[in-house]
Amino acid sequence: MNETIRLLNSHQSIRNFTEQPVTQEQLQTIISAAQRASSSSNVQAYSVIHITDEDKRKQIAEWADNQAHISKSPVFLVWCADLYRLREAYSMHEDPGQAYLGTTENWIVATVDAALAAQNAAIAAESLGMGIVYIGAIRNRIEAVSELLGLPAYTSPLFGMCIGYPNQNPGQKPRLPQQAILHHNTYQTDGVVEQITDYDNTMMDYIMKRTGGKRSNGWSEDMRNKLKAPSRLDIKSYLNGQGLDKE
Repeated sequence: MNETIRLLNSHQSIRNFTEQPVTQEQLQTIISAAQRASSSSNVQAYSVIHITDEDKRKQIAEWADNQAHISKSPVFLVWCADLYRLREAYSMHEDPGQAYLGTTENWIVATVDAALAAQNAAIAAESLGMGIVYIGAIRNRIEAVSELLGLPAYTSPLFGMCIGYPNQNPGQKPRLPQQAILHHNTYQTDGVVEQITDYDNTMMDYIMKRTGGKRSNGWSEDMRNKLKAPSRLDIKSYLNGQGLDKE
């Protein structure tokens, strides 16, 4: 096992940070690493917004289920899918109204580009001794966040990221067994329930220890609870309003 694999395998989500600042040079290094991520056809269809305004941070934290680390972490970034820049590039040559811009395919490309870049940033930060946590809950109020950050048409906030030096060691959450996610040649449905059952047992042991015996739910129960009620059903209409409504 080399140092890169060891680093990848040691990831933990960090929500409690020391007061040690992240320097501007370190942030630039992290974003530089993000920019070297793979990008479909080199479109680089993402943007990153560094939120330093305390009021904006507090507002986003409130909207995102009152996650205090959003306002307390040394660095808070919002990663956005960004097709607006592509529209501007198109307009330098032809009428952008004729461009096939807000298509589902382009939206997938932008979302994937942003995720790949963000994960590069996460790994870069961890290689510098920092920790990170992703914040998907900014999509709880996706239109409000978009307005707060002044996002133009053809863009959307996807997730946030807190970065800083860890002030905790929460331990790693177990993952699904590899045979559950690695398929060969075709999707293999045989054994899925058995794999989930094994993972349930692993997660129940983990949750029992982490909560001091207060909870003992397994992964399948968590997923049932997650899918039992609707969540963020306004996102499709928001995306349509941003011009991302073509086939």
